[in-house]
Amino acid sequence: MTDGQIAAGEESGLTAAEQDVLDEIEEKNVDFVRLQFTDITGTVKNVSVPASQVEKAFEEGIWFDGSSIEGFVRIQESDMRLEPDPETFTVLPWRSNGDSASARLICDVMNTDGTPFEGGPRQVLKSVLADAEEMGYTVSIGPEPEFFLFEKDENGKATTTPHDSGGYFDLAPKDLASDVRREIIFTLERMGFEIEASHHEVADGQHEINFKYDDALSAADNIATFRAVVRAVAEQNDIHATFMPKPISAINGSGMHSHISLFDEDGNAFADADDDYNLSEVAYKFMGGVLNHAQAFTAVTNPTINSYKRLVPGYEAPVYIAWSDVNRSALIRVPDAAGASSRFEIRSPDPSCNPYLALAAVISAGLDGIENDADPGEAVSEDIYEFGEAEREEYGIDTLPGSLGEAVDALEEDEVITDALGEHVTEKFAQAKRADVADYKTHVSSWEEEKYLEKF
Repeated sequence: MTDGQIAAGEESGLTAAEQDVLDEIEEKNVDFVRLQFTDITGTVKNVSVPASQVEKAFEEGIWFDGSSIEGFVRIQESDMRLEPDPETFTVLPWRSNGDSASARLICDVMNTDGTPFEGGPRQVLKSVLADAEEMGYTVSIGPEPEFFLFEKDENGKATTTPHDSGGYFDLAPKDLASDVRREIIFTLERMGFEIEASHHEVADGQHEINFKYDDALSAADNIATFRAVVRAVAEQNDIHATFMPKPISAINGSGMHSHISLFDEDGNAFADADDDYNLSEVAYKFMGGVLNHAQAFTAVTNPTINSYKRLVPGYEAPVYIAWSDVNRSALIRVPDAAGASSRFEIRSPDPSCNPYLALAAVISAGLDGIENDADPGEAVSEDIYEFGEAEREEYGIDTLPGSLGEAVDALEEDEVITDALGEHVTEKFAQAKRADVADYKTHVSSWEEEKYLEKF
């Protein structure tokens, strides 16, 4: 940036990062910018503004009607403001050509008085991360979201017909979507993602793309962006991408395994080379907190009726609240990693979750474990799926909730998780989920029609 640009930025009240965004908008001929945020359920919302209005957005924010957003405010207090985060600026490759481009900025939601809105999911995560910082930690997350690619019918509607018949780590020609995956990866890389690996998953039409771990706020931003990119590229190829946890019966569902570690001024606070699992006392306490509050945060990490059709024995999804280094039936798995890479993997979350609220809930559980010296117990090496009830009781292994209703009950009874989410988010989130449960109870499914219509 030139001295003249710096002076202009200072005169206008812009930060250096905000001025850099304006410079990049001009350099890349961006004509529209999407100001993006999520509602409580995790649905991405956005308002597009001409590039000429971005400076005003930085200085004054962009006003919108919060009463029209799921879980925000009542109509009599509807005025809210979007405050763009300049660090999240990126050009959208699928909305750009040689003549013009579109870009995106992720926003924080603010009240009319300029204070952060307590019901904004990104603000909830920021508050939890501020608690971690007060304890001397930063949080790193490495998410692994899975998704399905399905064919469309002649009317352009999504089907559940897989786009390919590949299996785990298969190559073309069975993995017909490898070209689509490559296009998704190239798009993500152009948006600043560092892709570590991609592969076909176990089920037909199922895929996974892993991007490098990042600080927790950036990881949540990346998850929301990732889902948008996957859907956009799929649409360009006339197929449908879904992050629905269990779109087809009797096959594996889609998870979002999340690797987590804490860092302090000395490096990875989870690392201890003298431990059998390369984990420190801090790591075990954090793990204990996660296990202690798993039933409560499951409502947030697995927030749909359909989520609980994935969380059943037999399909590689965790059901049991335990930890292991080799056992993928346990909620937490400890990879064979040491030093800066020491971490553990939480296997229950699915990609339908609001990433900001999900990470906030899990991190708050772990921080509570550190504060209260939580004990995760011993590692379980046996296949817990093979345990009977007596064996599970002997090991002290509990289970995750079996339905969304049970999970919301557990959430509302857990003060640590509800305090982390805040009263507003807890209330609105629970209302939305209980409405889904009530709607589902009265719905007559095709399974019931096939099972009972001619029998009775």
